[in-house]
Amino acid sequence: TTVHFADLTDSEIDAYVATGEPLNVAGAFTVDGLGGPFVERIEGDHHNVVGVSLPVLRHLLGECGVLIQDLWN
Repeated sequence: TTVHFADLTDSEIDAYVATGEPLNVAGAFTVDGLGGPFVERIEGDHHNVVGVSLPVLRHLLGECGVLIQDLWN
């Protein structure tokens, strides 16, 4: 998965860092948080950017005999 970012101004970078968000998340940004507006596009699986690929997780769990819905409770 490839994440394409916009060209940011120094002011945008400074303001984003000042929020503290990039210091508390893997990869220093969250696509569904304050860093989202800086992401121009994502090539590949959006779930990989957020955390773990849910389709891959479902498949791997299935190989272990676990149904994804068993984790819902």
